[in-house]
Amino acid sequence: MDATPLDASNVRRAFRLIVKGAGLDPSEWSPRELRHSFVSLLSDNGIPIDEISRLVGHSSTAVTELIYRKQIRPVLQGGAVVMNRIFSHDPER
Repeated sequence: MDATPLDASNVRRAFRLIVKGAGLDPSEWSPRELRHSFVSLLSDNGIPIDEISRLVGHSSTAVTELIYRKQIRPVLQGGAVVMNRIFSHDPER
């Protein structure tokens, strides 16, 4: 079987060249790391989970939440903070 441009080894090789060309250490980065960083940056900057899910090509937000639960924690915690404020007994809320 002939290797295609999207063969896993070809993708990894091309990715390492791009990372090296960007001045980064290819041993510290993988396509998976880059994808997780992408999700983290979006989440940290308030992008809703449904938009993140669409951008990474998942069929539902449940898939995104399962795979990236550590990266999307700030979004989930943000919701908890709002709920605490809504249901707070503090008259100054």
